[in-house]
Amino acid sequence: MIKLNFKTYTLLLLCLAIFSGCERDISDDAVLASFPNTAEVYTDNPVGLTDEFFISIDPLEGANPEAFGTDDNESFLGSSSIKIAVPGPNNPDGNFVGGIFRDRGEGRDLTGFDALTFWAKGSVNGTLSNVGFGNDFLEDKFPVVRQGLELTTDWKKYVVPIPNPSKLVQERGMFFFTAGGFDIVDDEPNGNEVAWTFWLDEIKFENLSTIGQLRPAILNGEDVVQQGFIDVPIELTGLNLTANLASGENVTVQAAPAYFDFQSTNPQVASVDETGLVSVASTGDASITASLRNIAAEGSLNLTVEGGFNFAPTPTRPAEDVVSIFSDAYQDIPVSRYNSFFEPFQTTLGGIVPVGPENIISYTQLNFVGIVFNDVTFPAEAVQPVDATNLTHLHIDINIQEPLEANDRFLMELTNFGASETVGSFLITGDQLLEDEWVSFDIPLSDFSGLSDRNRIGLLLFNSEAGPNNPTISNVFLDNIYFYVE
Repeated sequence: MIKLNFKTYTLLLLCLAIFSGCERDISDDAVLASFPNTAEVYTDNPVGLTDEFFISIDPLEGANPEAFGTDDNESFLGSSSIKIAVPGPNNPDGNFVGGIFRDRGEGRDLTGFDALTFWAKGSVNGTLSNVGFGNDFLEDKFPVVRQGLELTTDWKKYVVPIPNPSKLVQERGMFFFTAGGFDIVDDEPNGNEVAWTFWLDEIKFENLSTIGQLRPAILNGEDVVQQGFIDVPIELTGLNLTANLASGENVTVQAAPAYFDFQSTNPQVASVDETGLVSVASTGDASITASLRNIAAEGSLNLTVEGGFNFAPTPTRPAEDVVSIFSDAYQDIPVSRYNSFFEPFQTTLGGIVPVGPENIISYTQLNFVGIVFNDVTFPAEAVQPVDATNLTHLHIDINIQEPLEANDRFLMELTNFGASETVGSFLITGDQLLEDEWVSFDIPLSDFSGLSDRNRIGLLLFNSEAGPNNPTISNVFLDNIYFYVE
């Protein structure tokens, strides 16, 4: 990114004014950097993109870089298109495809456009999981994602509205997408997906001037009332924009916090920065709201702060009897990830959060998430799995950060990466949990149904879904996760 050193330049002018009486305005001497406003991203060829053209999501995360190509026998307009051969779940090169197109220069000025548009078709009526722009794998400051695009077998034009074009004065992330196998049974990622193909053409930014009725939202438009704790930050989630297209269709995109302007009614109690992170500093009440392009966003966070954080009970088991995954009371084993970020279906955000001198795990937008401690899932981050052959229990402290409902569930799964992979599950129901209070569980490993081997346990998965794309519990604190022998 080009940065102009205005401080140095201003000091220079000040010195000139003192010693020579110069009164010239800074605009006579300094010219702000400007960037090209090229609209096209891909026509018959990539336009102004990096030599790589397609930059894949890391193959170590399961992405298949070999799925991307071009097709000179299929196009909407011209003589060529982009062809994506979406892999099946057992493809050895990766079970999904995803990546970005990045501008080869310092970025483009997109302030004159109001939408990203493209044409697409599929070999079947498949779903493009995510599509958008603003991801450059560098800063990723202004990503916008439209989710769940239903493709047909005929060419069709798709529109991704730009939430606030005035922000995009130097954008390098020109296009982003992810797609998984075509599910012939349901929408749940369970291995029954099949490979399919889709094509993209005429990717460009446009000023349609027909996008209206903008409805921004934070927290998915809900007025959330919750307790806050001093020194426990809160990440604002569910940031989106719904816009009406010329066709009459309402389209919702997920928008980065940088598109919004955030406000607090009481910054001494709780303030919010440009990334949407709320910092809680003192007791009292505060409401966090936002706006986008001077339009008030639906949704708010209403905090009552009565003091510090109520920590989970401190474990007292002897350290020699414990293998700790996460606890301030013990020495943790090496863990590669406390948030798996499994692509492309996981929505869960969060991970380790410092709370004063201690730490907890905080997950938001939970559907499923894994704590990864093995040498298989992410080979570049390999750590030694746990040999729990002689261990008897798993301990965990759970604190639900929202009202509980009758159908709420918290499924825990342990995966053993032995000669054959085995998975054991244990279900905690909503009536076993409490809102804003810690509940401790000591679960016999023998109660994890299906866990026939325990010599290489390397994944602890949490899942709140009551069915495909139907999460129940969204916000949860976890602490003191460890195996032990009794």
